[in-house]
Amino acid sequence: MPSKANLSGTTLRRRQVGRALRDGRQELRLTLDQVADVTRISRSTLSRIELGQYEKVRDMEVEYLGRYYGLPEDRIEYLKSLVCKDETKVWYQDYRQLIVPGFGTYLELESFATDFKFYQPIVIPGLLQTEPYARTLEQIHRAGGPIEEINAAVELRMQRTKLLTRAHMPVRAEFLLQENTLYTLVGSPAIMRAQLLRIADLSTRDNITVRVVPFTAGLPTGSVTPPHILLDFPENEPSIVYTEAGIGAMVFEDTEDVERFRAFHETLRRAALEEQPSRDRIRKIAGRYKQ
Repeated sequence: MPSKANLSGTTLRRRQVGRALRDGRQELRLTLDQVADVTRISRSTLSRIELGQYEKVRDMEVEYLGRYYGLPEDRIEYLKSLVCKDETKVWYQDYRQLIVPGFGTYLELESFATDFKFYQPIVIPGLLQTEPYARTLEQIHRAGGPIEEINAAVELRMQRTKLLTRAHMPVRAEFLLQENTLYTLVGSPAIMRAQLLRIADLSTRDNITVRVVPFTAGLPTGSVTPPHILLDFPENEPSIVYTEAGIGAMVFEDTEDVERFRAFHETLRRAALEEQPSRDRIRKIAGRYKQ
């Protein structure tokens, strides 16, 4: 079942810690009641820790449980580091006043993901946007608002684009773009031309794939597929899907829901142009925007 992104009380780090501790307990064939009797940690607290819902979990508790379950020392230290990180200031803290309900949850998940799969039928995805393109969208979205707020929103978006190009472990990302996103005028023709050329250039990087779903593909899934982002994580952490609409955001965590979106995405990928033809199409459309 989907959850309202803004109501999600779990974080990726706590989920990862909880999953590791649960796996350790189950490996020993221990029940929560048995562990509670020995550790004097209540059954309900143990359950919430394993589900990633216990916000007050401390590194000493993780170490205690990890040793009790016989986890390797390096594994325990890694899990403790995740708990300690939970107490630190997140990188987007300074922009919190700009973040719509639900998007803060996504930003935290985004910062831990290793693989992204985007489908966007309307506008260029944020991670691919140039500064002028992003600024135009923010000026429309925040019409009448203070310029400082617009500047900060654009700065936040530009900070996020560094996930793709950072020197150390850039994320792997696949973007499926409906062809109409390349024709939808945002700002001026010059802005669009620079934006499309930027996408074409980024698509030559080893960690980035951009493919265009052409007009001629029709409706590959048999219906209108909503924009979505499929995020995969390290350490066998379950994938999630993030979707966003004008009325709010949703996070899908249930395996069945995630696999349904994965199937949609695979269908769209099969209907898309291959990488080089997509790059050629993008550059050709960019050439139609006169300076």
